Amino acid sequence: MSEIYQEMAWIVVVGLVATAVMDAISLLRVHVFGERAMDWALVGRWLGHVLRGQLVLTNPATAGQVPYERALGWLFHYGVGLALAALMWAILGGETLQRPQLVPIVGFGAATVVLPMLTMQPGLGMGMAARKLPAPWAARARSLVTHLSFGFGLYLGAVMATAALR
Repeated sequence: MSEIYQEMAWIVVVGLVATAVMDAISLLRVHVFGERAMDWALVGRWLGHVLRGQLVLTNPATAGQVPYERALGWLFHYGVGLALAALMWAILGGETLQRPQLVPIVGFGAATVVLPMLTMQPGLGMGMAARKLPAPWAARARSLVTHLSFGFGLYLGAVMATAALR
């Protein structure tokens, strides 16, 4: 396999594994701690409204529905996971492919928490970093746990992809 295809395969495996691990841990948190699951249909609804020029939904639950909003939300979710795996590859370099290292990879995953805090949360009417929610620090902590689990998934995916592509 040529080097560019190997890098692309690595990014796809890592991005998909990381996002799936994040989703699995989120599902576990729903069942163990009773946390609410992310409603990807609302994210799809928000994206649909963004494409129509409305960047913020004051109340996404009552906003007009968008065709295929749940599918759009899930595709966006996994697309972002792939894009972040590619960004990690670009930032951490080819060494990440050769010998995945836990701390920088999980650290990268944790740092990605700023993305939803600056985009998705305001767009869904929660304000920047969930400041409009009744318990913003609890929401921020849940977001950080979610993105730490994404970081762990990035590491697990990197180990798996590196072993598979040798």
